[in-house]
Amino acid sequence: MKENDLTWRPPPKKPTRTHDGKVITTESNVRWSSDTFEIRCWNEEKVRVAFCIDCCDREIISWLAVTGRGISGEMIRDLMTESVEIRFGKEMLPPNLIQFLSDNGSIYRASKTRKFAKALNLTPCTTPSYSPESDGLSESFVKTFKRDYVKVNQIESAEDVLNQLHLWFEDYNNFHPHKGLKMLSPREYRKSMQRT
Repeated sequence: MKENDLTWRPPPKKPTRTHDGKVITTESNVRWSSDTFEIRCWNEEKVRVAFCIDCCDREIISWLAVTGRGISGEMIRDLMTESVEIRFGKEMLPPNLIQFLSDNGSIYRASKTRKFAKALNLTPCTTPSYSPESDGLSESFVKTFKRDYVKVNQIESAEDVLNQLHLWFEDYNNFHPHKGLKMLSPREYRKSMQRT
């Protein structure tokens, strides 16, 4: 069997995509990151949230929430549109390509979503599978949001969560200090960058 190359050999190891740890950018509107998370209410209802965060100033540019169903690719495309409109106006596209970083979820990988992103001047980028540290910024935001907002507020039902979400996101953007932003909130940091 050896002479005829018929013996079993272990398969070669798959090449791995290395992560260089550089998700954060030094300028706004260079890379945005998007992810989803779930809030489980005390009555067992679930609220699913998707968001888009700037990898420089950490502002949550836009977000959406649904109950009773999952987040669809169409919703992610709406999130992309809203993010572009908030940052550049309803009639404008970004003046430069912006990387749109996400995990490998089907809502982000769908060809319709990828084509739509490119039409908005966004370059879809995905992280390696099973590598949450490759998008540490989004993962860190979810951890912070759940710790500082979800766990300390009344979340009896999905309705309670939906009634408070906009307040939590506004508080995060306007008042939540970040060590990486010189202890400024995302919007305070954006204002300070615009002055320089």
